[in-house]
Amino acid sequence: MELSSCQIDEDFRWWYNTDKAMPKVRILVFLSTILVVALLGLVASFYARGYKFDTKTFKFTPNGILVVNSEPNGSQIYIDGVLKTATSATISLAPGTYNIEIKKNGFLTWSKTMVIKKEVVTEIDASLFPAAPSLSAVTFSGVLNPVSAADSTRVAYAVASTEKDIDKEGLWVSEIVTLPIGFSREPKRITDGDLSAATWKWSPDAKEILLTQATLKKLDSPTDKFLLDVSEFKSKSELKAQTVLELAQIEKRWAELEQKQLDAQLSNLPNELGDILTTKATDIVFSPDENKILYTATDSASIPEGIVKELPGASSQKQARDIGKGKKYVYDTKEDRNFEVATKDEITYWLPTSKHLILPQKDKLIIEEYDGTNKQIVYSGSYIYPHAYPYTNSAKLLILTNLGSTDSLSNLYTLNLK
Repeated sequence: MELSSCQIDEDFRWWYNTDKAMPKVRILVFLSTILVVALLGLVASFYARGYKFDTKTFKFTPNGILVVNSEPNGSQIYIDGVLKTATSATISLAPGTYNIEIKKNGFLTWSKTMVIKKEVVTEIDASLFPAAPSLSAVTFSGVLNPVSAADSTRVAYAVASTEKDIDKEGLWVSEIVTLPIGFSREPKRITDGDLSAATWKWSPDAKEILLTQATLKKLDSPTDKFLLDVSEFKSKSELKAQTVLELAQIEKRWAELEQKQLDAQLSNLPNELGDILTTKATDIVFSPDENKILYTATDSASIPEGIVKELPGASSQKQARDIGKGKKYVYDTKEDRNFEVATKDEITYWLPTSKHLILPQKDKLIIEEYDGTNKQIVYSGSYIYPHAYPYTNSAKLLILTNLGSTDSLSNLYTLNLK
């Protein structure tokens, strides 16, 4: 079959026009793809920054992001009294102030007022404590005057003499570190004798103990002070009393070691803050992670704003940058925040989480967050105030109690916090 010249010309024109139009189609498809991808990316960016699409106004409204984690996980999250979801969770909220509660059966309720800012991620890492913590005995022979080392890894205590356990009389050192399952370290006796009238003090490096006014009748000592190496046992007959000169040297060496440790920590701080802490504060104790500082103000002062560049999502809790004499504060070196946490008369020290403080009080133990909020009574009952010492993993406290019995000696017990 032969094609006419007219038909050939028509087919050629169609092919030519089609081939010429194809690049335009491809370019149009390519540009459309880029536009769609860019639009989806923009929408994703808005959602990532906490924006929410309002179906009434057809606009994106700026929100903030609240990220909530808890221990234990799977706890219920309430916002302004309304159950929202369970931890771990990411929640988009309009800018504003909210009352956040985290609840779980068998645990104390975590509660805090939070300020949510637009396009800012605010994080909560809540630790929930048991409502009815269990006690487990650690010692059984009676314990006197437990004293914790500066690094909170050891406790020294005396065991009084009894007819049943006369071989346990003396000074003991027990480690309060948490070891893997199957491993344990038994308490170590470092000297014997009747120490019911004695006191003892740890060296800053937790390697020595200075025993004072011990009732060691076989020793003729005018000072009744003895230096003990905690790594070895020495019987009362082997102890040598320190002379006045030796005591002065020990105290000087310990003071220099303590000051050296503190100077090394303070040297990393901005000058403005370091000057305030060295001239207007005492009892300076860094948190275990060294990012926060617990201190007692000895005079009035004002901590300047902007010592550290502000971080997105920093704590929104009320600050106290104007410090007053006789009050205790915590300064957060990462977020440039300063919080009032207690008075000078309240015993206060760090839980190893670096996020909590322990406040022993008569017949109860309180744990609060480092910003002074969310106070929880984790134990209410009989114990020998203020003897409560945290284990290194924060899962337990070591407390001294006779369980309310006036006829029995006090012993050390673990109080489970998880």
